[in-house]
Amino acid sequence: MIKVLIIDDEEKLRNLLSKIIGLEGFEVFQASTIRIGFKRLDVEDVDVVICDVKLPDGNGIETAKLIKEKHPFLEVILLTAFGNIADGVQAMRNGAFDYITKGDDNNKILPLVYKASEKATLNKRVRTLEKQLGEKYTFEKIIGSSKVLQSSIELARKVAPTDTTVLLTGETGTGKELFAQAIHQASARRSNNFVAINCAAFSSELLENELFGHKAGAFTGANKDEKGLFAEAHNGTIFLDEIGEMPLLLQAKILRVLETGEFLRVGDSKISKVNVRVIAATNRNLEEEIEREHFRSDLYYRLSVFTINVPSLRERKTDIKLLAVHYANYYALFSNRNPITLSKAYLTALEDNPWKGNIRELRNVVERSVILTDGDVLEIETLPTEFHHSKTENKQLSAFSMASAEKIHIQKVLNHTKGNKAEAARLLEIGVATLYRKIEEYGIGSSNV
Repeated sequence: MIKVLIIDDEEKLRNLLSKIIGLEGFEVFQASTIRIGFKRLDVEDVDVVICDVKLPDGNGIETAKLIKEKHPFLEVILLTAFGNIADGVQAMRNGAFDYITKGDDNNKILPLVYKASEKATLNKRVRTLEKQLGEKYTFEKIIGSSKVLQSSIELARKVAPTDTTVLLTGETGTGKELFAQAIHQASARRSNNFVAINCAAFSSELLENELFGHKAGAFTGANKDEKGLFAEAHNGTIFLDEIGEMPLLLQAKILRVLETGEFLRVGDSKISKVNVRVIAATNRNLEEEIEREHFRSDLYYRLSVFTINVPSLRERKTDIKLLAVHYANYYALFSNRNPITLSKAYLTALEDNPWKGNIRELRNVVERSVILTDGDVLEIETLPTEFHHSKTENKQLSAFSMASAEKIHIQKVLNHTKGNKAEAARLLEIGVATLYRKIEEYGIGSSNV
């Protein structure tokens, strides 16, 4: 429910406004002085304040400024018996939503309260989203307890409060951008922009324009000045992903920004200055790229002041279960499903996979499984076919082993049911998922034994 506070020393007016506004479904509070009003604001999550300009203990115009400083997400409507332009201008400068004259407020007050409450609600949503965004990219949100991952996180924590340039290395899909975001959020620049760009996604000309912007008339279609990402990241952080793919000509311009904080927009002759922190990432070995003359050594030395390797999933297999459970429940929640668990066979298959695509691949695989699963347990049959491998697959079983006897018996039952797995599972007195797993495990085909 939207909460409205009326601050006015005229009791009859307070009561009248309270009744009018309350009948519209708003929760209304009253205060006869500024002091009482601030006490009420300390205990109630008020959305809109309606405040008289002349009060026994102060001026409403100055009070609006104080209220907005302490409670920036609520809106203030000022009422005055004798309005004038100068006061109205000052009220708006002080952050008031509107400034109206008493006597004219009968027809205006309710529409204003509705508009002010809508803006206050939007303000709160933005605040909540900003808070969630900040929390999303903290170090605490990086999932994994393995030693190799925690070692990388510890390095990132130490460098985060500084302005030092950071180079993140590691395979594709390991979460380098998540590390960059966490470093930014833990720095003094967190209230300013974090801007990211994939250097491999643009041609040389387009990448220069994206990074540095252009002057009107610089090329066909450049009808107005445009800021680039470096300007957007002023006083914040710019993340240059896949910097190993950047053309040599642009590398020289990046080096200049790092050394002097200066750059030229495309088509401009006036130097622009910027204050940014640069975090770069690559899945290439930049030292080898230097030997091939594909990367500048001087830029490498500027970027690698502090290098952090983000480990591959193969190096942190103990984290696979944590990640898989997290993504399974994330996609279940996203799809309005009940919490999901992972079967032992499903988890084993995940842990045995080489994960060339790392966390990004794992996330996509789990999302696929959630979509294919009707129940609340992820079974191995929901995995892509390349996961259906087993340590016993393609091995010659001993004729005297229990596994060999089990394989023969399952095959006979499948032959009897003409391949009907549900009926075969019923006759074998096992679950269908278990039957699928054993079929994969023993490499059972459709031919007769």
